[in-house]
Amino acid sequence: MASQRHFFESNGVKLSYVDFNPGHGEGEILVCLHGRSGSARNFAGLAKALAPDWRVFALDQRGHGWSDQPETMQAGSRDAFIGDALALLDLLSPGKPVALLGHSMGGINAYQLAAKHPARVKALVVEDIGARLLGQAPAVEPWPLRWDSLAEMLAFMQASPFGLAPLLLDSIVEHQDGWGFRFEDAWYEKHMRDGLHGDFSAQWAAIACPVLLLHGGKSWAVSAEEIARMAALNPRTQVLRFPTAGHIIHDDAPAEFAQAVRDFLLTTV
Repeated sequence: MASQRHFFESNGVKLSYVDFNPGHGEGEILVCLHGRSGSARNFAGLAKALAPDWRVFALDQRGHGWSDQPETMQAGSRDAFIGDALALLDLLSPGKPVALLGHSMGGINAYQLAAKHPARVKALVVEDIGARLLGQAPAVEPWPLRWDSLAEMLAFMQASPFGLAPLLLDSIVEHQDGWGFRFEDAWYEKHMRDGLHGDFSAQWAAIACPVLLLHGGKSWAVSAEEIARMAALNPRTQVLRFPTAGHIIHDDAPAEFAQAVRDFLLTTV
């Protein structure tokens, strides 16, 4: 059965999420949070692999996908992102804990939600992000805001260091003035950048549920030393390394990623 898109409101912001397994009302719930520049659709492959045992939902986090890009002072704050995800959990499973998965930026949001609201999360999967984020992403030349044709856009992407990354492809859309993405780097720079850097070790240590921490062996985002430090900080952490994968494990090793998530959830939920 085809996935379904839905909308709801969180603190005055219109947000969207995708139900990948409509019709499986009795299955366990897994909620997924994508990384920066991603979207809910990034988890379509995982949802297919986990069906029909799991009802997989994924949020278009604010500033991404079909969700709004608010311009308030707190638009990209930690509390705003966590509040959005918590609102979705309350909508999908009021009063009952769910399994939660987050990649990169979504991983930060996921583990901070689990730390602040332990009664809402019964199992946590964090994909390739650290708890002590004091550096910056690799510097890259800014991309054009629009391309005149989809062919031009895809050719540009293919020649870039990112290539035709599925995480980005899921966000391509035709605007009135040409082809582009649903997210905007200008919004990120204005609202999100500062909130994604800091030492969140205390929140990581406070997580009370079982945690699966996935690390790409070729990742630029988090080192093996940081992963080991996080495992030592929280004894509920299980680490799994994917030697040939980079930062986006669910794209670089999709079958292995899905199997790891399935095995973890099977033993913890």
